[in-house]
Amino acid sequence: MNLIHSCLKRLVGTSVSVLRTRFAHWTKPLTSSLPLGSLADLTRSKAELMAENALLRQQLIILKRQVKRPACTKTDHILLVLLARAVRAWKQTLFLVQPETLLRWHRELFHLFWKRRSKTDAHKPGVAVETIALIREMATKNRLWRAERIRGELLKLGIHVCKRTIQKYMRHVRPPSAGGQRWATFLHNHAAQIWACDFLQVTDLFFRPLFAFFVIELKSRRVIHRGVTRSPTDSWVAQQLREATSYGQAPKYLIRDNDCKFGPCFARVSQYSTIPLFVYKFRPI
Repeated sequence: MNLIHSCLKRLVGTSVSVLRTRFAHWTKPLTSSLPLGSLADLTRSKAELMAENALLRQQLIILKRQVKRPACTKTDHILLVLLARAVRAWKQTLFLVQPETLLRWHRELFHLFWKRRSKTDAHKPGVAVETIALIREMATKNRLWRAERIRGELLKLGIHVCKRTIQKYMRHVRPPSAGGQRWATFLHNHAAQIWACDFLQVTDLFFRPLFAFFVIELKSRRVIHRGVTRSPTDSWVAQQLREATSYGQAPKYLIRDNDCKFGPCFARVSQYSTIPLFVYKFRPI
């Protein structure tokens, strides 16, 4: 009896879904039949109708300028892009510009947003000549000191220089050692047993950040696992690693940076996986 009830319920749900799809297709916007178009408006929300009216009104304002080819200003571009976001059938509503043109305006707005955001407020002064000479002298007289140790000694003198800058000036007075296995050689020899995980930040239409987490195999460049969230936390990242290493599928080495999102929960999951993970931590620059 329960089986028959579930079958009838599934059949009714499928029929309702098909009827809803057909009805939306018959009564889509800009149809040649005015009664069907008015009937379709009854099924739409008030907010969507107001957004569509605003989109049409903005295009009429441009047309009222009475020129042979209406010119759209930067403000028009921004308004049309934002209003099209609130209209579900924005492609059928547009009649002044092509949908491809609207998408191109959005890409230009996206580039402009990140150009202004990545622009530095003021030009940072370069490293003083005396500081460069001091870095080279320390690297020459102390062969066992690395960039982090030299940075600490400079901090004692009240000189603030980042680690990457110290490495750049150490390279001229201390050539790299020829002995031992290089990092590139290690990656080449063990690429099939190495995974790497990291975050990629993307932005949606309203420039809100989205964080895409991915795990990739170095040898084949195959994406093992991926996930997207707006607020990445230690427990969320640990759950992503748990899903990526399910069914005993785990690498021998896992590369990650020293981000705070890879916290204690992530460390426990990597430690108690089916195959032990040797996690290489890299300090973000």
